[in-house]
Amino acid sequence: MNQIPWYEAVNINEYDSPALLLYPSRIKENIVKLTEKVNVRLLRPHVKTNKMREVCALMMEAGIRKFKAATIAEAEMLAMINAPDVLLAYPPTIPKTKRLIRLIQKYPDTQFSCLVDHEKTAIDMSDLFTSVNLTAGIFIDLNLGMNRTGVRPEKAISLFEKIHALPALHILGLHAYDGHIKDRDINIRTEVCLQAFEPVSKLKHALEEIVGHSTSLIAGGSPTCFIHAAAGDRECSPGTFVFWDKGYSENLPEQPFDWAAVIVSRIISIPAPDMICVDLGYKSVASENPQPRVYFMNAPEAIPVAHSEEHLVLKVPDSSTFNPGDILYGVPWHICPSVALYDNALIVENNTIVNSWEVIAGKREITI
Repeated sequence: MNQIPWYEAVNINEYDSPALLLYPSRIKENIVKLTEKVNVRLLRPHVKTNKMREVCALMMEAGIRKFKAATIAEAEMLAMINAPDVLLAYPPTIPKTKRLIRLIQKYPDTQFSCLVDHEKTAIDMSDLFTSVNLTAGIFIDLNLGMNRTGVRPEKAISLFEKIHALPALHILGLHAYDGHIKDRDINIRTEVCLQAFEPVSKLKHALEEIVGHSTSLIAGGSPTCFIHAAAGDRECSPGTFVFWDKGYSENLPEQPFDWAAVIVSRIISIPAPDMICVDLGYKSVASENPQPRVYFMNAPEAIPVAHSEEHLVLKVPDSSTFNPGDILYGVPWHICPSVALYDNALIVENNTIVNSWEVIAGKREITI
Protein backbone atom coordinates (compact mmCIF):
# COMPACT_ATOMS: atom_id res chain seq x y z
CA MET A 1 0.00 0.00 0.00
CA ASN A 2 1.41 3.36 -1.05
CA GLN A 3 1.75 5.94 1.70
CA ILE A 4 -0.12 9.15 0.95
CA PRO A 5 1.96 12.34 0.66
CA TRP A 6 2.82 14.09 3.92
CA TYR A 7 0.73 17.15 3.08
CA GLU A 8 -2.59 15.44 2.28
CA ALA A 9 -5.41 15.48 4.83
CA VAL A 10 -7.83 12.58 4.51
CA ASN A 11 -10.68 14.64 5.98
CA ILE A 12 -10.05 17.79 3.94
CA ASN A 13 -13.54 17.65 2.38
CA GLU A 14 -14.99 18.52 5.76
CA TYR A 15 -13.41 21.97 5.39
CA ASP A 16 -13.92 24.82 2.94
CA SER A 17 -11.17 26.33 0.84
CA PRO A 18 -8.96 28.21 0.53
CA ALA A 19 -7.49 27.15 3.86
CA LEU A 20 -4.16 27.33 5.63
CA LEU A 21 -2.82 23.99 6.87
CA LEU A 22 -0.03 23.60 9.44
CA TYR A 23 1.97 20.47 10.31
CA PRO A 24 3.22 20.63 13.93
CA SER A 25 5.67 17.74 13.59
CA ARG A 26 7.44 19.56 10.76
CA ILE A 27 7.34 22.87 12.67
CA LYS A 28 9.03 21.17 15.63
CA GLU A 29 11.65 19.65 13.32
CA ASN A 30 12.41 23.10 11.88
CA ILE A 31 12.84 24.52 15.38
CA VAL A 32 15.22 21.68 16.26
CA LYS A 33 17.22 22.28 13.07
CA LEU A 34 17.60 25.95 14.02
CA THR A 35 18.65 25.28 17.61
CA GLU A 36 21.17 22.70 16.43
CA LYS A 37 22.92 25.40 14.42
CA VAL A 38 22.39 28.42 16.69
CA ASN A 39 22.65 28.49 20.49
CA VAL A 40 19.25 29.39 21.96
CA ARG A 41 20.91 32.24 23.90
CA LEU A 42 21.69 33.88 20.56
CA LEU A 43 18.22 33.47 19.08
CA ARG A 44 15.57 36.16 18.87
CA PRO A 45 13.12 34.81 16.26
CA HIS A 46 10.76 37.17 14.48
CA VAL A 47 7.12 36.14 14.96
CA LYS A 48 5.76 38.08 11.99
CA THR A 49 5.78 34.83 10.03
CA ASN A 50 3.56 32.75 12.28
CA LYS A 51 1.44 35.19 14.37
CA MET A 52 0.20 32.30 16.54
CA ARG A 53 0.51 31.63 20.27
CA GLU A 54 0.84 27.90 19.73
CA VAL A 55 3.78 28.21 17.35
CA CYS A 56 5.60 30.63 19.66
CA ALA A 57 4.94 28.28 22.58
CA LEU A 58 6.72 25.51 20.64
CA MET A 59 9.75 27.79 20.33
CA MET A 60 9.66 28.53 24.05
CA GLU A 61 9.50 24.79 24.78
CA ALA A 62 12.75 24.51 22.81
CA GLY A 63 14.40 27.03 25.15
CA ILE A 64 13.99 30.21 23.11
CA ARG A 65 13.26 33.17 25.40
CA LYS A 66 13.71 36.30 23.26
CA PHE A 67 11.56 37.37 20.32
CA LYS A 68 11.01 40.12 17.76
CA ALA A 69 7.60 41.44 16.75
CA ALA A 70 6.55 43.89 14.05
CA THR A 71 3.26 45.02 15.59
CA ILE A 72 1.76 45.72 18.99
CA ALA A 73 -0.61 42.79 18.43
CA GLU A 74 2.32 40.42 17.82
CA ALA A 75 4.03 41.76 20.95
CA GLU A 76 0.87 41.26 22.99
CA MET A 77 0.48 37.72 21.64
CA LEU A 78 3.95 36.94 23.00
CA ALA A 79 3.17 38.51 26.37
CA MET A 80 0.01 36.39 26.57
CA ILE A 81 2.19 33.25 26.63
CA ASN A 82 4.64 34.84 29.09
CA ALA A 83 7.51 35.39 26.69
CA PRO A 84 10.21 37.02 28.84
CA ASP A 85 11.77 39.41 26.29
CA VAL A 86 10.03 41.06 23.33
CA LEU A 87 11.49 43.61 20.92
CA LEU A 88 9.02 45.69 18.91
CA ALA A 89 11.20 45.86 15.81
CA TYR A 90 9.63 49.07 14.59
CA PRO A 91 10.22 52.77 15.30
CA PRO A 92 7.05 53.86 17.15
CA THR A 93 4.97 56.91 16.34
CA ILE A 94 3.23 58.71 19.20
CA PRO A 95 0.03 56.58 19.03
CA LYS A 96 2.09 53.38 18.91
CA THR A 97 4.22 54.57 21.83
CA LYS A 98 1.05 55.08 23.87
CA ARG A 99 -0.01 51.52 23.02
CA LEU A 100 3.44 50.25 23.96
CA ILE A 101 3.11 51.93 27.35
CA ARG A 102 -0.26 50.27 27.92
CA LEU A 103 1.30 46.96 26.91
CA ILE A 104 4.09 47.39 29.47
CA GLN A 105 1.57 48.29 32.16
CA LYS A 106 -0.66 45.30 31.40
CA TYR A 107 2.12 42.69 31.10
CA PRO A 108 4.78 43.60 33.70
CA ASP A 109 6.42 40.16 33.55
CA THR A 110 7.53 40.68 29.94
CA GLN A 111 10.47 42.98 29.16
CA PHE A 112 9.53 45.10 26.15
CA SER A 113 11.81 47.22 23.99
CA CYS A 114 11.58 48.97 20.63
CA LEU A 115 13.63 50.58 17.87
CA VAL A 116 14.65 54.22 17.56
CA ASP A 117 16.41 55.79 14.58
CA HIS A 118 15.56 59.50 14.87
CA GLU A 119 15.92 62.17 17.54
CA LYS A 120 12.27 63.26 17.23
CA THR A 121 11.07 59.71 17.93
CA ALA A 122 13.36 59.54 20.97
CA ILE A 123 12.14 62.88 22.35
CA ASP A 124 8.47 61.89 21.94
CA MET A 125 9.12 58.56 23.65
CA SER A 126 11.04 60.16 26.49
CA ASP A 127 8.23 62.65 27.15
CA LEU A 128 5.51 59.98 27.11
CA PHE A 129 7.42 57.48 29.27
CA THR A 130 8.42 60.20 31.75
CA SER A 131 4.76 61.20 32.11
CA VAL A 132 3.90 57.72 33.43
CA ASN A 133 7.12 57.20 35.39
CA LEU A 134 8.37 54.36 33.18
CA THR A 135 11.65 53.70 31.38
CA ALA A 136 11.76 52.53 27.76
CA GLY A 137 14.33 50.00 26.63
CA ILE A 138 15.48 50.92 23.13
CA PHE A 139 17.72 49.60 20.39
CA ILE A 140 19.30 51.99 17.92
CA ASP A 141 18.25 50.84 14.46
CA LEU A 142 21.04 50.90 11.85
CA ASN A 143 20.64 51.22 8.09
CA LEU A 144 23.24 48.93 6.52
CA GLY A 145 21.97 49.44 2.98
CA MET A 146 18.38 48.26 2.99
CA ASN A 147 17.20 51.90 3.10
CA ARG A 148 13.96 51.12 4.89
CA THR A 149 14.52 52.20 8.48
CA GLY A 150 17.57 52.98 10.53
CA VAL A 151 20.31 55.56 10.83
CA ARG A 152 23.51 55.28 8.81
CA PRO A 153 26.38 53.97 10.97
CA GLU A 154 28.44 57.10 10.38
CA LYS A 155 25.64 59.23 11.86
CA ALA A 156 24.83 56.91 14.72
CA ILE A 157 27.20 58.30 17.38
CA SER A 158 25.59 61.72 17.17
CA LEU A 159 22.16 60.13 17.61
CA PHE A 160 23.42 58.00 20.52
CA GLU A 161 24.68 61.04 22.38
CA LYS A 162 21.38 62.88 21.95
CA ILE A 163 19.35 59.91 23.11
CA HIS A 164 21.65 59.18 26.04
CA ALA A 165 20.98 62.68 27.37
CA LEU A 166 17.21 62.11 27.46
CA PRO A 167 15.38 60.87 30.57
CA ALA A 168 13.29 57.66 30.57
CA LEU A 169 15.24 55.98 27.75
CA HIS A 170 17.64 53.10 28.37
CA ILE A 171 19.81 52.13 25.39
CA LEU A 172 20.07 48.35 25.23
CA GLY A 173 22.10 48.03 22.06
CA LEU A 174 22.03 48.00 18.28
CA HIS A 175 19.64 46.49 15.76
CA ALA A 176 20.95 45.87 12.25
CA TYR A 177 18.62 44.15 9.81
CA ASP A 178 20.22 43.29 6.48
CA GLY A 179 17.24 41.89 4.61
CA HIS A 180 18.54 43.25 1.32
CA ILE A 181 21.42 40.75 1.41
CA LYS A 182 19.94 37.59 -0.11
CA ASP A 183 22.29 36.39 -2.85
CA ARG A 184 21.55 32.79 -3.75
CA ASP A 185 25.24 31.88 -3.61
CA ILE A 186 26.08 31.49 0.09
CA ASN A 187 29.70 32.51 -0.51
CA ILE A 188 28.68 35.79 -2.12
CA ARG A 189 26.02 36.35 0.53
CA THR A 190 28.58 35.80 3.28
CA GLU A 191 31.08 38.18 1.74
CA VAL A 192 28.48 40.93 1.27
CA CYS A 193 27.12 40.42 4.79
CA LEU A 194 30.50 40.60 6.49
CA GLN A 195 31.48 43.67 4.48
CA ALA A 196 28.26 45.45 5.44
CA PHE A 197 28.91 44.66 9.10
CA GLU A 198 32.47 45.95 9.23
CA PRO A 199 31.53 49.28 10.89
CA VAL A 200 29.07 47.74 13.34
CA SER A 201 31.50 46.17 15.83
CA LYS A 202 33.42 49.44 16.13
CA LEU A 203 30.14 51.26 16.57
CA LYS A 204 29.08 48.88 19.32
CA HIS A 205 32.31 49.54 21.24
CA ALA A 206 31.86 53.30 20.83
CA LEU A 207 28.26 53.07 22.03
CA GLU A 208 29.34 51.19 25.14
CA GLU A 209 31.84 53.94 25.90
CA ILE A 210 28.98 56.44 25.80
CA VAL A 211 26.39 54.53 27.84
CA GLY A 212 28.85 52.99 30.28
CA HIS A 213 27.60 49.41 30.07
CA SER A 214 27.73 46.42 27.72
CA THR A 215 25.12 46.36 24.99
CA SER A 216 23.42 43.80 22.77
CA LEU A 217 23.55 43.47 19.01
CA ILE A 218 20.60 42.04 17.09
CA ALA A 219 21.41 41.15 13.52
CA GLY A 220 19.97 39.75 10.34
CA GLY A 221 17.03 37.67 9.28
CA SER A 222 16.68 34.32 7.55
CA PRO A 223 19.17 34.83 4.67
CA THR A 224 22.05 35.87 6.95
CA CYS A 225 21.08 34.11 10.19
CA PHE A 226 23.77 31.42 10.08
CA ILE A 227 26.40 33.91 8.94
CA HIS A 228 25.77 36.05 12.01
CA ALA A 229 25.51 33.00 14.26
CA ALA A 230 29.04 32.02 13.29
CA ALA A 231 30.28 35.34 14.70
CA GLY A 232 28.91 34.35 18.11
CA ASP A 233 28.59 37.85 19.53
CA ARG A 234 25.09 38.80 18.37
CA GLU A 235 21.48 37.67 18.49
CA CYS A 236 19.99 36.28 15.28
CA SER A 237 16.43 36.91 14.12
CA PRO A 238 15.10 34.43 11.56
CA GLY A 239 11.34 34.10 11.25
CA THR A 240 10.40 32.13 8.15
CA PHE A 241 12.21 28.99 9.34
CA VAL A 242 9.18 27.75 11.30
CA PHE A 243 7.09 27.29 8.14
CA TRP A 244 9.58 27.87 5.29
CA ASP A 245 8.29 28.65 1.81
CA LYS A 246 8.97 28.15 -1.87
CA GLY A 247 10.88 31.43 -2.22
CA TYR A 248 13.44 30.66 0.45
CA SER A 249 13.76 27.00 -0.53
CA GLU A 250 14.74 28.22 -4.01
CA ASN A 251 16.96 31.12 -2.95
CA LEU A 252 18.56 29.77 0.25
CA PRO A 253 19.33 26.18 -0.84
CA GLU A 254 21.94 25.64 1.89
CA GLN A 255 19.40 26.03 4.69
CA PRO A 256 17.96 22.81 6.15
CA PHE A 257 14.32 23.71 6.78
CA ASP A 258 11.26 21.94 5.35
CA TRP A 259 7.84 23.20 4.33
CA ALA A 260 5.44 23.11 7.27
CA ALA A 261 2.60 25.31 5.99
CA VAL A 262 0.42 24.62 2.97
CA ILE A 263 -2.52 26.42 1.36
CA VAL A 264 -5.36 24.24 0.13
CA SER A 265 -7.42 25.32 -2.87
CA ARG A 266 -10.02 23.64 -5.07
CA ILE A 267 -10.73 23.67 -8.77
CA ILE A 268 -13.92 25.65 -9.33
CA SER A 269 -13.99 25.76 -13.14
CA ILE A 270 -12.39 24.30 -16.27
CA PRO A 271 -12.70 27.16 -18.75
CA ALA A 272 -10.55 25.75 -21.59
CA PRO A 273 -8.88 22.52 -22.75
CA ASP A 274 -5.60 23.72 -21.25
CA MET A 275 -6.84 25.79 -18.30
CA ILE A 276 -8.27 25.28 -14.84
CA CYS A 277 -9.40 27.88 -12.31
CA VAL A 278 -8.95 27.51 -8.54
CA ASP A 279 -10.33 29.46 -5.59
CA LEU A 280 -7.00 31.00 -4.60
CA GLY A 281 -7.31 34.69 -5.34
CA TYR A 282 -4.83 37.28 -4.19
CA LYS A 283 -6.92 37.71 -1.04
CA SER A 284 -5.73 34.22 -0.09
CA VAL A 285 -2.04 34.08 -0.97
CA ALA A 286 0.67 36.73 -0.81
CA SER A 287 0.75 38.54 -4.15
CA GLU A 288 3.49 41.15 -3.88
CA ASN A 289 5.82 38.98 -5.97
CA PRO A 290 5.52 38.19 -9.68
CA GLN A 291 4.03 34.84 -10.65
CA PRO A 292 4.36 32.09 -9.68
CA ARG A 293 3.10 33.01 -6.20
CA VAL A 294 2.37 29.44 -5.21
CA TYR A 295 3.79 26.02 -6.11
CA PHE A 296 1.28 23.16 -6.24
CA MET A 297 2.93 20.00 -4.98
CA ASN A 298 0.33 17.71 -6.54
CA ALA A 299 0.16 19.71 -9.80
CA PRO A 300 3.70 20.98 -10.44
CA GLU A 301 2.95 21.39 -14.14
CA ALA A 302 0.28 24.05 -13.46
CA ILE A 303 1.43 27.51 -14.55
CA PRO A 304 -0.40 30.64 -13.32
CA VAL A 305 -1.67 32.86 -16.15
CA ALA A 306 -4.21 35.13 -14.43
CA HIS A 307 -4.81 36.17 -10.84
CA SER A 308 -7.68 38.20 -9.38
CA GLU A 309 -9.34 38.70 -6.01
CA GLU A 310 -10.95 35.27 -5.72
CA HIS A 311 -9.57 33.35 -8.72
CA LEU A 312 -6.29 31.88 -9.93
CA VAL A 313 -6.24 30.59 -13.52
CA LEU A 314 -3.66 27.91 -14.26
CA LYS A 315 -2.44 26.64 -17.62
CA VAL A 316 -2.11 22.84 -17.66
CA PRO A 317 -1.17 20.31 -20.39
CA ASP A 318 -4.63 18.73 -20.39
CA SER A 319 -7.52 20.04 -18.31
CA SER A 320 -9.54 16.86 -18.94
CA THR A 321 -7.40 15.15 -16.29
CA PHE A 322 -8.95 17.47 -13.68
CA ASN A 323 -12.45 17.84 -12.27
CA PRO A 324 -14.25 20.61 -10.39
CA GLY A 325 -13.70 20.07 -6.69
CA ASP A 326 -10.24 18.55 -7.10
CA ILE A 327 -7.90 19.69 -4.35
CA LEU A 328 -4.54 21.35 -4.92
CA TYR A 329 -1.98 21.64 -2.12
CA GLY A 330 0.21 24.70 -2.59
CA VAL A 331 3.33 26.12 -0.96
CA PRO A 332 3.35 29.94 -1.16
CA TRP A 333 6.33 31.75 -2.56
CA HIS A 334 6.13 34.06 0.48
CA ILE A 335 4.54 32.50 3.54
CA CYS A 336 4.63 35.45 5.99
CA PRO A 337 1.96 37.69 4.40
CA SER A 338 0.05 34.60 3.28
CA VAL A 339 -0.50 33.55 6.90
CA ALA A 340 -1.81 37.03 7.70
CA LEU A 341 -4.67 36.51 5.23
CA TYR A 342 -6.26 33.78 7.39
CA ASP A 343 -8.17 33.91 10.66
CA ASN A 344 -7.30 30.34 11.60
CA ALA A 345 -4.95 27.56 10.56
CA LEU A 346 -6.02 23.93 10.35
CA ILE A 347 -3.69 21.57 12.20
CA VAL A 348 -2.71 18.34 10.45
CA GLU A 349 -1.33 15.36 12.33
CA ASN A 350 -0.83 11.96 10.68
CA ASN A 351 -2.65 13.14 7.54
CA THR A 352 -5.73 14.19 9.49
CA ILE A 353 -6.99 17.65 10.44
CA VAL A 354 -7.35 17.49 14.21
CA ASN A 355 -7.56 21.08 15.42
CA SER A 356 -7.29 24.74 14.49
CA TRP A 357 -5.07 27.55 15.78
CA GLU A 358 -6.13 31.18 15.71
CA VAL A 359 -3.89 33.56 13.77
CA ILE A 360 -4.45 35.91 16.67
CA ALA A 361 -1.78 38.47 15.83
CA GLY A 362 -3.16 38.86 12.32
CA LYS A 363 -5.46 41.36 14.01
CA ARG A 364 -4.47 45.00 14.23
CA GLU A 365 -5.39 44.90 17.92
CA ILE A 366 -5.93 42.11 20.42
CA THR A 367 -6.80 44.00 23.62
CA ILE A 368 -4.50 47.03 23.35
